[in-house]
Amino acid sequence: MLKPSPLRIALFEPRIPPNTGNIARTSAAFQLPLSLIEPLGFKIDDKTLKRAGLDYWPHVDITTHANFEAFVQALPQPFRLIACSRHQGASLSSFEFQQGDVLLFGREDTGLPQDVRDQCDAICTIPMRGHEQVRSLNLSVATALVSFQAGLKLGLW
Repeated sequence: MLKPSPLRIALFEPRIPPNTGNIARTSAAFQLPLSLIEPLGFKIDDKTLKRAGLDYWPHVDITTHANFEAFVQALPQPFRLIACSRHQGASLSSFEFQQGDVLLFGREDTGLPQDVRDQCDAICTIPMRGHEQVRSLNLSVATALVSFQAGLKLGLW
């Protein structure tokens, strides 16, 4: 069982080591636990992952989970699973976050599969004015934006 936290970042099957390393830095900066859901597209000791996380790794509360079901089983109660997606979600600007929310981000190449989205309590989307020209933001950028906004709305900083 994972320790309770006001917010948690979770990455579903991340593929790109530098993205995950950058997200680990965000996790350390905001003191938010980071859960990685396997299979990963890299080894946890990958040098590009370590390089992107710099010397912040000792400050990251990181766990890995064999699959999505194992991850959900490990979550402390109560929690809401918030899918962060580029489409079909409530705008980040008006989304009402709650203590215990888990911010779930999908793979860089395919996002969150429909069966995982269906198990989420809500979907949150970052509004982008240039959405016709830009399909999505980089995963590490999106994670930082949503994490900061959620923490701000919850009064964590």
